[in-house]
Amino acid sequence: MSRGTVAPGGDSSGSRRAAAGPPPRRRTAAAAAAALLPVVLAASACGGPAGASGAESGPLTVMTWAPDGTGSVDRPGVTALAEQLGREVNAKGGRAGRQLKVLTCNEHNTAAGVTDCAHRAVEAHAIAVVGSYSQFGDTFMPLLEAAGIPYLGGFGVSGAEFSSPLSYPVAGGTPTLIAGSGRQLIAAGCRTIALVRPDNGNGDTLTRYLSGAVAQSGVKVTDVKVPEKGLDAGGLAPLVQKAVGEDRAGGCVTMALGPEQTLLLLDAYRALAPRRTQLASVVGSVQQAAIDSTGGAKSPLNGSYATGWFPPASAKVWDDLRTTAGDAAGSGGKPIDTSDLAVQTTWVAYQTFLQAVDRVSSAGQPLTAKGLRAQLDSGDTIDTGATPPLSWGQSDMLPSAESPRLTNTWVTFQQVKAGKLTEQQSGFIDVRWVLTGGKPPQ
Repeated sequence: MSRGTVAPGGDSSGSRRAAAGPPPRRRTAAAAAAALLPVVLAASACGGPAGASGAESGPLTVMTWAPDGTGSVDRPGVTALAEQLGREVNAKGGRAGRQLKVLTCNEHNTAAGVTDCAHRAVEAHAIAVVGSYSQFGDTFMPLLEAAGIPYLGGFGVSGAEFSSPLSYPVAGGTPTLIAGSGRQLIAAGCRTIALVRPDNGNGDTLTRYLSGAVAQSGVKVTDVKVPEKGLDAGGLAPLVQKAVGEDRAGGCVTMALGPEQTLLLLDAYRALAPRRTQLASVVGSVQQAAIDSTGGAKSPLNGSYATGWFPPASAKVWDDLRTTAGDAAGSGGKPIDTSDLAVQTTWVAYQTFLQAVDRVSSAGQPLTAKGLRAQLDSGDTIDTGATPPLSWGQSDMLPSAESPRLTNTWVTFQQVKAGKLTEQQSGFIDVRWVLTGGKPPQ
């Protein structure tokens, strides 16, 4: 895969890049000011004895949490993958001469549940919380901040993950996906775009980002709000009709809903049976399992566009993840869906963590939470293979008061063909300019 490139005929925003990867970002005064704030906050948040969290001898302890047994938001593959990665690392002698102790926790999709998990991480002197999934960032981040424990590679479903000075996200959350979806649909020739999104504060933010992505192209955006609870496929029918409108050529619909709501919406979409509307989504709302369960090649999703953080699940970059998942299943562990975006994010988070640990050890620095944070804050890039090079130095911060830690602003363009998510355009596309309220690069 050619990192940072755009195929001919792709996004017309001028985002073509050399195969060597994303270019160095220009540091503006605004970016510098925004970057300085997290550093100041980090200093104040970690000044106490708890800031030295993590023993300097014995096992390296980390924690991964996710909900399980709660319904549609369950992510059992996240913790199953973390446990299997711990076994693999230790089978090869550990890391930096120490065993890796991976603790997992069911956060039950509740604030109380993730609070218990965070307390466990603090009590265990965890060096980091890695690759986790929780909607309650406002609850757990203050607890980790007080103990000086970095939160590395969470799924990005809460604002705190993109603002806390101790959070190190490996992907850009839904804002980057919806901005990317807008650019993908413009390249596809869409003249109108209906955004089907949750009726909540996060959904309001998505509308703003999509509008910013298409503003320079004169594309009309229709905002379709979906209540978070209480609707079945029949209740969604009027909203689908609003999104489709007159079903004209050049009319497009993009979805940014939870997996369960997406399936209900597809039932209503299938019943309406529009003939000219182009369907699109963000990966996470739609995954391979949803395509399979709605008919594969006969699914209403067939032919639809999708915007993701990473390459498609079929890409070779996930070969090692597939091997790890197979080994877990072979040893009687929980099945791991390697097409699950949360599982892929956990994989990327652990690759980042292990590389950072190696660098701390090579530099002769203490392998503690504080030492790990110093390495992550250094601005050194980490290459995971599934993302552009990652770094969280001061000059990498997004000049945004609400999400300065959103440093990976690159997305991939995919399409469902013959019932499978495939690469629609090679490489990564940068939507940083959308997130900062700028104009498309020329």
